Amino acid sequence: MHTSSIVTAPERKSGLLYWAQRVVEECDNASRDFAPDPVHDLRVAIRRCRSIADGFLSVDPDPGWKQMKRMAKRLFAGLGDLRDVQVMMEWVEKLSSTDDSARPILLLQLQVRETELKAAAQQELGRFDRKRWLSLNTHLSTRAEQISPGSSVFQLLALDRWNEARELHRKALRNRSGNAYHQLRIGFKRLRYTVENFLPALHDKWAKDLRELQDALGEVHDFDVLWALLRMHPEIAVEVRQQWRATLDGERRRRLAFYRERMVGRQSLWSTWRAELPAGEALERGRIDKLRLWASLLDPQFEHASRVSSLALRLYDGLAEQKIIESESKQRALLEAAALLHEIGRSKQDAGHRKRGFRMVQKISPPPGWSAEDMRAVAIIARYHRGRIAPASHKMFQGMPAAMRKQVLRFAGILRLANALQITSQEQDAQPVVTAKDGVLVVKVPALDLHVGPTGERLAQAKYLLEAMYGVAIKFESIAAPMRTGRPPHRTERAQLR
Repeated sequence: MHTSSIVTAPERKSGLLYWAQRVVEECDNASRDFAPDPVHDLRVAIRRCRSIADGFLSVDPDPGWKQMKRMAKRLFAGLGDLRDVQVMMEWVEKLSSTDDSARPILLLQLQVRETELKAAAQQELGRFDRKRWLSLNTHLSTRAEQISPGSSVFQLLALDRWNEARELHRKALRNRSGNAYHQLRIGFKRLRYTVENFLPALHDKWAKDLRELQDALGEVHDFDVLWALLRMHPEIAVEVRQQWRATLDGERRRRLAFYRERMVGRQSLWSTWRAELPAGEALERGRIDKLRLWASLLDPQFEHASRVSSLALRLYDGLAEQKIIESESKQRALLEAAALLHEIGRSKQDAGHRKRGFRMVQKISPPPGWSAEDMRAVAIIARYHRGRIAPASHKMFQGMPAAMRKQVLRFAGILRLANALQITSQEQDAQPVVTAKDGVLVVKVPALDLHVGPTGERLAQAKYLLEAMYGVAIKFESIAAPMRTGRPPHRTERAQLR
């Protein structure tokens, strides 16, 4: 049954829903005879949906993204095998003459394999639930619309892809194996699709180069696969194989020379592309924007976490002004990240939310420039925004230097105090002022009602860790809230990232 009428196609030829519908349309086209062009078009449409899912998986915890990728996985893989055989047939016809004795042998072998793969693809196409596919992608498209193309989180994703591809480039130049160049091609493909799907301004500049470089590396892989077919075939004479080897080597060298011309040296495209991706303050802000967005999509009361984050940073800056700590941008960012993420465990249920949140944070891929150890520090800080502190022998601290553990607990002390102040202050956007008087650290907070019974006890419990870790006494004072002539309408943190 044709199901593309379930949803209305968007006018522009882009976006998740457009490509999801294209998948259904191309399924009909390919199913007729699985000719090369329809097979290619169907794979392109599926790949676009899967690459969009890959992008959003880094910022959106909705399980639907993984479900969508799983739905099309077997069909995509089966079509990939078929497409590879069809490409090999095209190369055999292109690189050989009609009197080449290897030509009919190779074509017959490939045609037999093509017939088998067409039958397998037809079975997979029959299993593919088109109605469920469109329904799921309709849901996911509403999630995708919450983040605008060109957003800082997508710029950060592109930087991740650039780093991955650059590392694969180094490996390929070092060992020059066919597999290394194949992995490099995959790295280029991931970078290209990220830019194509999420960064239209960069895509306009980079598209031609990315496509040509990916094609060149793809053809290198094609020649390697074709040689693997030739070299062990018992019916092909040795001298014929040697002629094919010379031909394939020549074609391969030309593609690699083209690649090296563009991508090796001081004037390579690597430098050009990197200059247009986040660096410095923009990179630091992008890391936090990514984690802020991820938290906002999980935390049912994210406004609380956002206000706690603001309070924690004011306390950090106040401690730095009083020379209690030495301010450092990376450490400040880790504290901010922990504050934004400290309640994500509540996304399912309240019981055990701190332990659940700890596990969830540790699963987040570190933003560019951060390590897995940095994310572990963020997870521990967020874990202990309340509750008893685990001993140094606990497994979460295993392998962590004593100085790092001390720093983490200091930040946990700042976070738990910020959390308590946000809960107890009558001023939603209260900004504490940190001063020192007679050797005592004074924290002044607007509209802090110190006369309410539970308030003093809550603050006393919250300040204990900070006092113990920094070796200072902390006193609270309430100050008058600032006069307001008007308050702008609230905007969620998610909207600010658009």
